[in-house]
Amino acid sequence: MKSQTADVKQAVLIAGPTASGKSALALALATEIGGVIINADSMQVYRDLRVITARPTAEEEAQAPHKLYGHVDAAENYSVGRWLRDAQAAIAEARIAGQVPIIVGGTGLYFMALTRGLAAVPPIPPEIRTDVRGRLASAGVAPLYAELAERDPVTAQRLMPGDGSRITRALEVVLATGRSLSDWHREGMPAVVDPARAARFFLDIDRAELRRRIDARFDAMLAGGALAEVERLAARGLNPLLPAMKAHGVPWLIRHLRGEIGLEEAAEGGKRDTRRYTKRQATWFRNQAPDWPWLGAAEVLAKGTEWAKKA
Repeated sequence: MKSQTADVKQAVLIAGPTASGKSALALALATEIGGVIINADSMQVYRDLRVITARPTAEEEAQAPHKLYGHVDAAENYSVGRWLRDAQAAIAEARIAGQVPIIVGGTGLYFMALTRGLAAVPPIPPEIRTDVRGRLASAGVAPLYAELAERDPVTAQRLMPGDGSRITRALEVVLATGRSLSDWHREGMPAVVDPARAARFFLDIDRAELRRRIDARFDAMLAGGALAEVERLAARGLNPLLPAMKAHGVPWLIRHLRGEIGLEEAAEGGKRDTRRYTKRQATWFRNQAPDWPWLGAAEVLAKGTEWAKKA
């Protein structure tokens, strides 16, 4: 076992759109270089969502260590800050064991926090969160964005007007603390991974092929028990504004279970939402991580292996 100071191998970071094959690629790389796979997907953290989020199977998890998969209850509002603390611990354990941390997922904010740090925003009072998210549900995102632009124009300018999740978060912060997110960025958790010492990749895939994979994956998830999984989740009566309740496919399948729509319509809705999300993922990484190389799976595997041997 290597000492804790022997952390020459910082990490391999693999991002990419949903259904692009990131998990299989990470497993192949982990097997090749002796790595620990650490989840950076904001939905795969929830234990209630194994099938509908296409988490690695038990057989795949047995082939290499997997961390931060299914460790959070769906009733929790899992934050970026909590993920960063969990990821920091998982990375430290990997280094102590002499293994290469391989962080893989499609949540851009997780990678940003990992490599740039995170503002130390205090907890938001429940009444403010309930008010803001209730307004989002009843009136839509436009009024919230207008209010954010007035209260915190710097943050508003960085966000897309239709990005409901980040707009509500920024507005909650300024309402709860009287300070903008821009102010909070001066404090907080430092970066865990030095991007200059990490291998970073965005898994590139042809759009037509990605669409085919999204459709095939959703059909496979339905065949694998996704509907029953969502039925169990719906039976818990959780707040529909919780992140786990908004995972791709979940709202559509709940509507089907209520008898509002047919299964075919629900499936098409889930597939459509996923396709739209992958476009936003690609746009986000192009804008926020322009120095990440976009490569095919074979190139990522080759370059990741080469990096690990040299590190």
